[in-house]
Amino acid sequence: MLLIRGHAGGTALTGTLYERGEEPPSFKGAPDEGAPYVWVCDAFYEVESGGQLQTIGDREIRVAFESPMPRGFETRERAVEAAKEHLRTQFARVGVPESEVTVETSKREPGVERRA
Repeated sequence: MLLIRGHAGGTALTGTLYERGEEPPSFKGAPDEGAPYVWVCDAFYEVESGGQLQTIGDREIRVAFESPMPRGFETRERAVEAAKEHLRTQFARVGVPESEVTVETSKREPGVERRA
């Protein structure tokens, strides 16, 4: 699996790309089982009240999270491009220009726990 993380304004958002042969999580709304690549990541947007307080750049804003919307893809290249687009879109939803978002990708073996 690949962890794809977008950084901007002093914060980050990470999603997971499950690759061919890996078992993505199954839940309501999950894509067709036949998709060889599955992207899963939170989505968020700015709200006037409620939500979670978040500092982005020099602003404090409140954000609300939507349920992850898994998406299936036929090719790895298309899945990675869609993941990057998703991350940039999330930051744009809270006023961060696409040009300020950096994206990194790292490989993670399924079932291997990370130690801090």
